[in-house]
Amino acid sequence: MANKTTSEKLATLQKGYTLEGATIELGAAIIDGELHKDAPVRLPLSMMNRHGLVAGATGTGKTVTLHMMAEQLSTAGVPVFLADIKGDLSGLATAATGSEKLTARTEGIGQDWQGRTFPVEFLALGGDGNGVPVRATVSSFGPILLSRIMELNDTQESSLQLVFYFADKNGLELIDLKDLRAVIQFLTSAEGKDQLEELGGLSKATAGVILRELVSLEAQGLEKFFGEPEFDTAELLRTAPDGRGVITCLELPTLQTKPMLFSTFLMWLLADLFEDLPEAGDLDKPKLVFFLDEAHLLFNDASKAFLEAITTTVRLIRSKGVGIFFVTQTPKDVPAEVLGQLANRVQHALRAFTPEDAKALKATVSTFPMSDYDLEETLTSAGIGEAVITVMNEKGAPTPVALTRLRAPESVMGPSDEALVRSTVAGSALLTKYGTAVDNHSAFEKLSGKAAAPTGPAAGGSVPREPVQGGPVQGGPVQGGADQDDVDAEARRIEEEILGRPSSRPAPSAETRRRTPAENAPAPRPGAGDSMVGDIGGMLGGALGGGLKSMARSIGTQLGRELLRGVFGTSSRRRRR
Repeated sequence: MANKTTSEKLATLQKGYTLEGATIELGAAIIDGELHKDAPVRLPLSMMNRHGLVAGATGTGKTVTLHMMAEQLSTAGVPVFLADIKGDLSGLATAATGSEKLTARTEGIGQDWQGRTFPVEFLALGGDGNGVPVRATVSSFGPILLSRIMELNDTQESSLQLVFYFADKNGLELIDLKDLRAVIQFLTSAEGKDQLEELGGLSKATAGVILRELVSLEAQGLEKFFGEPEFDTAELLRTAPDGRGVITCLELPTLQTKPMLFSTFLMWLLADLFEDLPEAGDLDKPKLVFFLDEAHLLFNDASKAFLEAITTTVRLIRSKGVGIFFVTQTPKDVPAEVLGQLANRVQHALRAFTPEDAKALKATVSTFPMSDYDLEETLTSAGIGEAVITVMNEKGAPTPVALTRLRAPESVMGPSDEALVRSTVAGSALLTKYGTAVDNHSAFEKLSGKAAAPTGPAAGGSVPREPVQGGPVQGGPVQGGADQDDVDAEARRIEEEILGRPSSRPAPSAETRRRTPAENAPAPRPGAGDSMVGDIGGMLGGALGGGLKSMARSIGTQLGRELLRGVFGTSSRRRRR
């Protein structure tokens, strides 16, 4: 650590945080125990899509930090997504009132403070809480994320991917959990025995385990999180009429009993955004900043395929204009492959009460650049609302490490009045679109021969389709619209585009060409994954993961079809149209 005077340290920080473009003001630097409002600490708005980490022990102010950052992003016209786990962030809809203590703090850091409200949209996962219901179809959610919720092992995850493959191939729409249950029940029945054997890597015993886990999910009441109308993640990118970014707060008040569901659903939102958004390159400001609270829940006991998919999403979504901030207690909660991609760091105080705490402290210090601070001492003595910060400057280099007293939010630090939240939800344009669940014709009805029971207007739902002649209802294979040659041709085309050379896949034999469409598997649905082709090459090194690789081996010539699902095996209904 360099032996500098206070004035030299001050000059270093002033120079390091002198930025040309628009910025997010974080606070003022503390140097040798003194607050210097002439040394503002800020983050370039154009670097918010380089991702970040907000970490610190419980009660050190992490939630207030992301609250304050969300306000400024909204003011700059950037939409924000917040996982409002405790319900505290609903205060963004209510202007804060001043006090002597608050005035002293804001004047001390040079903040021109005034109470404000911000445009907020309240969402509730599956309608569990005060907010517009958010649902996803099972097919869109995909096998990797669903395996995460069901806590399946790697073998079972690969087997579930084969079930999704079978459903995709045979036009069996997986809208809700009963659809997936119906498909698995069919495959494990005497009627579906031949199709089960054709899948190769899926045993009846494993299918039975998956079925039991699925029934367990339904018993826990998780079926309401899956269905239609499916939430369109483009809703997260909206701005208010006055140009400010809409702050979307997603709540799940029963998180304590469903932590895995909540964190995995957040990754579905990100994966869906990743698949839909076009490449954007470097922007003056991001299209969206996504704050992922309780990030450690994502990585606990995660499968290799799941971790690889997260890493790929974080690495590639930056170029689509989306910034992700992981919010957790210590950097060690985030795998090294992900942590290495988080350029902006806001580290609140850590505690060192146990040997494990001390170990985590040393590991945290080692992740910061060299600085003029004794970081072990600084991180254990920082007060509430203070943090050690380093961010990426406009040239792509890290700024000097700065102990910072953070700005105060201008809206209420805590929940808004429940009546205000309810009235905001009632007046939301999204409520008409997503408020009423619908049950469209899908796999369950096709396999059981029953008509779907309408539960509401089919807004955003699929057009019901009749079971195909000779489908599994009658015991035979489900037929599609195109033959195997089309599927193989598409697989060869995609392989050639990815590898830049002729495909090694054999051309169809004369015997295969003579087969009738009824003897061949269907082609992918029109439009499925067209936007993915440009990204596939960058993903092949790790995104598919062990599970998807196993499935690709199992289905041979269907490689092209599987690549058309997203990095988590996701497949949005609107992308399949």
